[in-house]
Amino acid sequence: MTAHEHPTPARPGAGGPRVTSRDVARAAGVSQAAVSLVLSDKWRGRVSPHKAESVRAAARDLGYRPNLAARSLRLGRTRTALLVVPALTTEYFARVYTGAARVAADHDFGVVLYPSPEGIGPARDPFASARASLDGVIAAAMATDALAALHGEELPLVMLDSDPDDPGATATVNLDIADGVRRLTAHLLGLGHRRITHLAADVDSWTFRVRSAALAETLRGVADAQVRTEPAALSVDGGLHAAHAALTGPGPRPTALLCDDDLVAAGACKAARRLGLRVPEDLSVTGLDDLALATAVEPELTTVRLPAEEVGAAGMHALMAALEGRPPAPVSLPVELVVRGSTAPVPPAGRA
Repeated sequence: MTAHEHPTPARPGAGGPRVTSRDVARAAGVSQAAVSLVLSDKWRGRVSPHKAESVRAAARDLGYRPNLAARSLRLGRTRTALLVVPALTTEYFARVYTGAARVAADHDFGVVLYPSPEGIGPARDPFASARASLDGVIAAAMATDALAALHGEELPLVMLDSDPDDPGATATVNLDIADGVRRLTAHLLGLGHRRITHLAADVDSWTFRVRSAALAETLRGVADAQVRTEPAALSVDGGLHAAHAALTGPGPRPTALLCDDDLVAAGACKAARRLGLRVPEDLSVTGLDDLALATAVEPELTTVRLPAEEVGAAGMHALMAALEGRPPAPVSLPVELVVRGSTAPVPPAGRA
């Protein structure tokens, strides 16, 4: 090095001292308080959008990472949420987790996924004490009384796809499942089907009661409609056995099977083939969820698409609002009817 050369100042964090919020504030030309507000997503109404973007850009450029351990001690929080699901038998709950984890990451939160060993029954505490280890609980398709061991009265509880009138929930995020079932039923009626059997999930939970009620309500004004119910386990095998019973039982054979989820519908298609029936020429079948399975079977399933990732994201947003003292508003997300090859007009023999 010559007498005229000077070393380039080290970039904070590049093998040197850890980047601090003071470094970010200096780079963005704002106060440390503004940095704190922006990075904790509490800046709206207090910091201009332009300055907020400057803070985020400076944090990215400098590689700033907040000291979560210090923040947790200061706030008395672990920055961890528990997502409780009744099972991991379908990708639906995996998608819910993906949506929740994406929003959690934006708030420097972690999400622990807990499939309850008891299904929708009372969930056991997976920790020595969930209330000491968590900031909040999000639960899908369960009842609040099944979660008493997890959240008690200390932790906020956000319920997904559950009874919106349950007083134990801090907030609820639901899908318009009733509208989805009404659309499926109207689709089948429009194709001329009047003998419809509901392959109903043998699970006593709010979401499945809503589906049964929506089907009954839609058919109530159709004088010549005949609806039957056959309980089914939520699996391909469960759908196969339930559909076999529905198609071989006494009385006229149904011309359509309305299934509570895509797994059951896949089993129903399998049962039809084993009985020598063609889908949809002899029998129409509908699912509900729009899992990857819906397009893996042949013919592809007519079903209702549920925005699972949006459900998880909305649940985490509601939990964040509760933790920040903002009253979360109930959320109801729209669903979409997806018509594919498993439904067709009622066959001539089925009109008798």
